[in-house]
Amino acid sequence: MPIQSVTQEVLNKLLSATEAPCISLYMPTHRTHPENKQDLIRYKNLVKQVRESVTEKYPTANIDKLLEPFEALAMDHEYWNHASNGLAVLGSSEHFEVIRMQLPVEALVMVADSFHTKPLRNILQSIDRYHVLALTQDAIQLYEGNRYSLHEIDLPDDFPKTMEAALGKELTEKHSTVASYGGVSGNSTNMHHGQGGKKEEVDNDAERFFRVISNAVYERYSNPEGIPLILATLPEHHFLYKQVDKNPFLLPKGIDINPQAVSIEKLTELSWEVMQPVYLKKLETLAEKYNQVKSKGLGSDSMDEVLEAAEAGRVETILLETHRVIADRLRNKVTGTYEMADLTQPLLVDHLDELGELVHKMGGSVVVVPKDQMPSQTGLAAIFRY
Repeated sequence: MPIQSVTQEVLNKLLSATEAPCISLYMPTHRTHPENKQDLIRYKNLVKQVRESVTEKYPTANIDKLLEPFEALAMDHEYWNHASNGLAVLGSSEHFEVIRMQLPVEALVMVADSFHTKPLRNILQSIDRYHVLALTQDAIQLYEGNRYSLHEIDLPDDFPKTMEAALGKELTEKHSTVASYGGVSGNSTNMHHGQGGKKEEVDNDAERFFRVISNAVYERYSNPEGIPLILATLPEHHFLYKQVDKNPFLLPKGIDINPQAVSIEKLTELSWEVMQPVYLKKLETLAEKYNQVKSKGLGSDSMDEVLEAAEAGRVETILLETHRVIADRLRNKVTGTYEMADLTQPLLVDHLDELGELVHKMGGSVVVVPKDQMPSQTGLAAIFRY
């Protein structure tokens, strides 16, 4: 059974689902014994909740067929022996995704007309994402990640992954000619080289290789996605790379290490140390902007006001509180306000999640924020376009 990590592609696929019922099951899992022995038991109990919920809310659905892949996962002993920190299983008549999550999640079952995706967006939120360029003098690897995990990007065949692929026939020329080298400002100067030694040839190759890589990463990844880039390479390569680099998304601070000499877990830890101050500053800036525009009538933390603005496409950015659920079944019909629900009950519709999906579909940004970083007490804060 295919098991994958959280990606924007998977999230977009889930957001496009229109068939009901859509089953969303989340639970914490454990990597080691003896805790992981209980994971399978908890999973089977949650699947029982799913069956009860589907039976009650969608009595005409083909329950056995819907639950067939959920029950098949319970028989996959290989997965349960190699679990991560969390598990998301989302299924409908047309979709089924098993997602290994790098952070613990609260146990939750939702059966509704759309998938519950806020825990996935919590991992993929744009201000938390970044690229890591793992660079050696001969080859590169590019990763995408966040505080919880990194995954290697499968670079296309025509991407210059190695020095040989990047320089081709120009690699290690014994007799250099006049060449034009562009600086960071875009200016160029002619540099004359005669019959240099081996070190000079190697340095020239490295400089040209780094320039090709810098341009390719910027044009194909950094510029289209607009997320920060962290350079992981040996200390002596940082200066040369930054001399030829023109990528405005490259963070000033990088990781001084041979990226091939560390595990992916260590690279994740080191890259988050670089990214965390940037992330916290962005959250602070968003909170300040929200407080400023709210006083001018261009922001709100009211569910009804934000919903109306989202439907009109007026929400530029919405902040949603991590782990907060606002459920339909506990709406106060007198005051119109929403209250926290009992998450042990599976028949829930999370209005924060639905609101996030609506803003996303209307072209707005959705940012999932820790409770202590939220600028409101209602679980949401929206910045309007007009």
